Amino acid sequence: MADAKMIVKRLIEEPWKGNWDVIDEYAAPGYVGHDSAEPEPHRGPAGLRANFEKYIAAFPDGRITVDDQVAEGNKVATRWTGRGTHTGEIAGIAPTGKEVTVTGFTISRLEGGRVAEEWTTWDTLGMLVQLGAIPEPAHA
Repeated sequence: MADAKMIVKRLIEEPWKGNWDVIDEYAAPGYVGHDSAEPEPHRGPAGLRANFEKYIAAFPDGRITVDDQVAEGNKVATRWTGRGTHTGEIAGIAPTGKEVTVTGFTISRLEGGRVAEEWTTWDTLGMLVQLGAIPEPAHA
């Protein structure tokens, strides 16, 4: 299980540090990534890389940190935190210069030592509020 957790941790964190090789090393050729913020899954290592590139272009100083992991069978559940400064366009939102912190959760399914499929949900609404793209909810 330690190896499975390490594989997922590296695949989540290292592209943000510029280590693109981890995608070819740890994403299966038939990789499918389901993201609650995206209308269609990311397919293959190229689709996964394109998704990272989109967010890294918007948050070039961004980092994702794995906070907790649990593994069972061929699945790893990962709770993570992402932080970065919004200096590039994302989702039609011009750069704001604002610092953003979001949390997320990813379940990764491994086959043969590689990640074959992932399901990610994260605080997209929180990011949009922090960027000022939508108003902060009223407090009761």
